Amino acid sequence: MRTSRITREQALDLLRTYNKESFHIQHALTVEGVMRWFAQELGYEDEIDYWGISGLLHDIDFEMYPEEHCKKAPELLEKGGVGEDMIHTVCSHGYGICSDVEPVHEMEKVLFAADELTGLIWAAALMRPSKSTMDMEVSSVKKKFKDKRFAAGCSRDVIRTGAERLGWELNDVFGKTILAMRSCEEQVQNEMKEMGF
Repeated sequence: MRTSRITREQALDLLRTYNKESFHIQHALTVEGVMRWFAQELGYEDEIDYWGISGLLHDIDFEMYPEEHCKKAPELLEKGGVGEDMIHTVCSHGYGICSDVEPVHEMEKVLFAADELTGLIWAAALMRPSKSTMDMEVSSVKKKFKDKRFAAGCSRDVIRTGAERLGWELNDVFGKTILAMRSCEEQVQNEMKEMGF
């Protein structure tokens, strides 16, 4: 069983040491919530905190060190008391793009697939009158996924590769990730308000 060496509170403090922009904080909180949902869904209830904290910290170095993404992370995480297994997890989400650390464990594969996809789904949600994932449908995500100009920064190749690594159909990844984002959307918004964003 994987357990985190740091608490969620310590992880949030660590994240906020290197991330100041609301966009990055919101993305981190969203991926945290999504990872917690997947841990529950896939039968890793005992590892929920580990999955969540890995999601929270996955982009720790991206805001301050975009050119060294996934390369600066080990140093920052180690300094913050994060264990080697979680450092491996965090670095594996950039595999083939900015890291040569391969996602091996199922949770690493989920993080790899869900990270980019949450960005695409949230961009699509913001286009809707509700500005929410609560009424988001798989068909809407598929449409936006096919439109390469929409949320162009969200790599379709990474999302596809992530689905393949998990052995899931793209539609399954879309559907599950929408449900995962719904599960934490309100909590993320509340926490952002509490932080003054």
